[in-house]
Amino acid sequence: MSGPQQRRSERWYRAVWRWHFYAGLFCVPFVVWLSVTGGIYLFKPQIEAALYAPYRDVVHVDAPQLTAGALAAKAVAAVPGSVLHKYVLPEAAGDAVQVLVGKGARETRVWVHPQTGEVLYKVAEQDRLMRVVFRLHGELLAGDRGSALVETAACWTVIMLLTGLFLWWPRQTGGRLAGVLLPRLRKGSSVFWRDLHAVTGLWISLGAVFLIASGLPWANAWGDYLRQVRSVTGTAAGRQDWSAGSVADARERAGADAAMRATMSEHAGHHGMAMGGAVTAAPAALDAVVGRAVTLGFAAPVEVSPPTAPGAAWMVRSQAADRPQRESAQIAGNGALIGIERFSDRHWIDRTVGYGVAIHEGAFWGLANQLLNLAVLLGLVTLSVSSVVLWWRRRPADMLGAPSWLAPVRHSWALVGLVLLLALAMPLFGASLALAVAAEWTLKRLTPSLARWMGWRTGVSAQAGR
Repeated sequence: MSGPQQRRSERWYRAVWRWHFYAGLFCVPFVVWLSVTGGIYLFKPQIEAALYAPYRDVVHVDAPQLTAGALAAKAVAAVPGSVLHKYVLPEAAGDAVQVLVGKGARETRVWVHPQTGEVLYKVAEQDRLMRVVFRLHGELLAGDRGSALVETAACWTVIMLLTGLFLWWPRQTGGRLAGVLLPRLRKGSSVFWRDLHAVTGLWISLGAVFLIASGLPWANAWGDYLRQVRSVTGTAAGRQDWSAGSVADARERAGADAAMRATMSEHAGHHGMAMGGAVTAAPAALDAVVGRAVTLGFAAPVEVSPPTAPGAAWMVRSQAADRPQRESAQIAGNGALIGIERFSDRHWIDRTVGYGVAIHEGAFWGLANQLLNLAVLLGLVTLSVSSVVLWWRRRPADMLGAPSWLAPVRHSWALVGLVLLLALAMPLFGASLALAVAAEWTLKRLTPSLARWMGWRTGVSAQAGR
């Protein structure tokens, strides 16, 4: 190919290359961070099994066990000022009982010996290792602002992957797989790093885009965007089964705590359930509800929560990591089953998100799912490291090293439509793109030296390109 068609293709190639370069410049630190924290969180079941092994199989003698109400009271007494938030059914008969007690938005998980009532261990729920890793991964421990930053980086990572596939697309390969599907290992370091970057990107792009898309419902802005769309379209149904961010979660816990306290106070006023100045859930009701919950056979872990309104039912929810296994039930204080909601009963959007989240967390196919996700994350780290090496080797001494403009690329309605479609699907991408364009337009006029260092097109360079 030669002549005008070749020059046109080269212009498009350079334009996409610049998008790829600037997207990578912003994304690489976040991609590495999210890959490392996500890789750790993938193995949450194994890590927590090791951390909390001392509290499994603690019953070694054939002796009667305390009732659920008595165990819950021990946990509440261990955290002054708290009330029962959740009673967790033991996964095995000899395990310590886990009880979540709370005061406002702050919850504490307490392990109680099922026979003696001894408090074996307690820790603030948000200080547990995997909860910290979860917030590091999704929010950088910075709440909504961190979530927005991570979400913006995730959106631009999609752009980086799409433009990378365009740059990889084979051109005049002569039918060879080397350099297209497999890296060339004996062509020198420059070719090796280029192939490592391009070929790795090919193999992991689909998995990486899936991980990003399945993680967006957790993001603060995109999750709120989804909720608004569902509200407008009338597809919102039932309780959302994924986190809306640490700020929203804390607000929900505080609201539930206030409602539980009010309900327990009213019950205590009628039945004299105030104990040592603290108000507790009715032990008889908890015993009856737990007794019935055990018979439902829900996937572990199963949490039992007190009513949040007078006359309301107790809630029993499976919190299985494999979300398609999650079910919930409403049980009356006397142990009577009111109703069960299966995963299949939920709206198709909730089921789709549930499947996506389960695969995202490596819970859907067990160890195979974890290893597949880990391979994608290692591929993303490889992409990031190889991109830095390629940039470092090629960078000019006095410039950032963005690919130079050969000529201005004419905008087409197809390009405008594609950008608008991506902005509609990922609002923070559209907002950050508009901000980046405005910043470039302003700064290259205020500081021409910065424009030259960044490789931005100026009036002079545009004329030179023609």
